[in-house]
Amino acid sequence: MNRNRGSRRRVSLSLPILRTSRDQHDAGNLTLGSLLSGLGETSFGWAVVVFALMTMLPLPPGSSLVTALPVLVTTAQMMLGYRHVRLPGPLARLRLDHDKLRRTVLRLRPVTRRLERVLRPRNPALFRRRNERALGAALFVIAFTLFLPVPGSGWFPAISLFVAGVGMVEHDGRVTIWGLVMGAASVLLTVAIVVSLAASAEAVIP
Repeated sequence: MNRNRGSRRRVSLSLPILRTSRDQHDAGNLTLGSLLSGLGETSFGWAVVVFALMTMLPLPPGSSLVTALPVLVTTAQMMLGYRHVRLPGPLARLRLDHDKLRRTVLRLRPVTRRLERVLRPRNPALFRRRNERALGAALFVIAFTLFLPVPGSGWFPAISLFVAGVGMVEHDGRVTIWGLVMGAASVLLTVAIVVSLAASAEAVIP
């Protein structure tokens, strides 16, 4: 039994994204829609993974108002009961910077290596059709914190969505729950920052 467990194929989280983005960049057609299609499916799991990565790209302040839109749309569709991701045309045609995407994926290697060691199908009840709307609603709330221009709060919910999305891709309910717990903490962090900013503003306004 131990031998079978040790010989289990190790999941690669980075390689499919790096390889697909490189090939599409070389062909001159690297867009948000083409990257998702190139990964082989339009599942919500891969969409959440890719769009969470988008929000972590090194971009100017305020860019989260744009980069968070795809993950907001995706999680809203999941919450509304869609069977697959349906990106609006302008989002699907959004061009990506291959170098920035590659750097972001490589920066996440400490996270992905840990996930690769523990990922396996488990807790399948979380992914049953009747639970998809509730899962989508939880992810939407986390994604909404990305959309808010709150300083210092963006990286944590993005990582949370990435972890939850990876769990969805691999049908690992435990990893998805880890992502949701991290996401709940990130929502509380964002609320605390907003309350603190509001209190500071109230203190300086006569």
